[in-house]
Amino acid sequence: MQLTRFPKNDIISLVGEAPRYDLGESVGPDLQLAELLNAADLDEMALGYGTVAGDPRLREAIAAMYDVDADDVIITVGGIHALFLIAFILCNRGDEAVTTSPLFPQARNALDVVGAKVHTLQLSFDQGYQLDPADLRKHLSPSTRLVSLASPQNPSGVAIPPHVLSEILALLEEVCPQAYLLVDETYREAAYGNNPVAKSAVALSPKIISVTSLSKCHGAPGLRLGWAITRDPALREQLLLGKFNTVISCSPLCETLALSVLTQSESIIAERRQLLAAGRAKTAEWVRENGELVDWVQPDAGAICCVRLKPAAFDDNAVSRFYDALAREDTRVANGSWFGDEARVFRLGFGLLSLPDLEVALKALTKALKQTARTSA
Repeated sequence: MQLTRFPKNDIISLVGEAPRYDLGESVGPDLQLAELLNAADLDEMALGYGTVAGDPRLREAIAAMYDVDADDVIITVGGIHALFLIAFILCNRGDEAVTTSPLFPQARNALDVVGAKVHTLQLSFDQGYQLDPADLRKHLSPSTRLVSLASPQNPSGVAIPPHVLSEILALLEEVCPQAYLLVDETYREAAYGNNPVAKSAVALSPKIISVTSLSKCHGAPGLRLGWAITRDPALREQLLLGKFNTVISCSPLCETLALSVLTQSESIIAERRQLLAAGRAKTAEWVRENGELVDWVQPDAGAICCVRLKPAAFDDNAVSRFYDALAREDTRVANGSWFGDEARVFRLGFGLLSLPDLEVALKALTKALKQTARTSA
């Protein structure tokens, strides 16, 4: 028997051995444990089970960020746990779901492995990965149970404007009133510098489910803490039961440290926004300097963007040579094929490396470009 329930994707390499200069990652610098211990009360912590919904103090802190009730918040083992539970609960085998491409592959995989019939709206690099509700409408039917989106999107960092989300909600009400709209908002708070932070989509409708984690904006992926927010009592109950039947509870230790993160959230994120702004500016400068060979879609938020090798300079063979040449420089980007895009597009992460290391990594990118472009062959 061939076991293929969970599809293979080379994005798994991101949690393997990393190269010296990793531009494939989508996070900012990792927090250090010492930064959290002073604000965390750990001395007399009992290492028992946590509550199913999650630490009440943590849920209260999250609820205050979204202007919802603490009962609307369910703590999960990272955002990916929430994505899987939502797909499992809402999509019986054969039910229809709609999502986009390119997309974080695990978000798509969650729909596939539960047996949903998945319709994919292809977003275009040339159109700046903007989502047109009229195009989405073509994929909806009365059998649609879930529309799964991200804002800002991964891998592009492009956000979906509130008016577009409102138009999508109206379409769901018209075509498939039983359906829910899932919005992965993991990068929402990762604005650049002093740019305003977009409001959460959860306020738009009880049919919206928001999913987020501490991995991207806060630099704490090792805590494996995320959350789902829903104002639908029936769905909340199922999420609680789903969590109980998969992991029982999250780690109380991780939840306490997560509360410490959120207690310091304003200062943590403020510092990271400045780093992201500087990284984005260096990336923009690099694109301008290599404009004959690459172009990009400027992100709205987050530590990522999409860059494209120009077809006039790179045929398919040159694209393959580019990735090989970059590996020889001990540098990595995230191949667009991981996300359902073409291989000549890659996700570039500008938030993880220090600014001096980012400069070195971008120089390695330039070297690989010039070595492999057809114009230099």
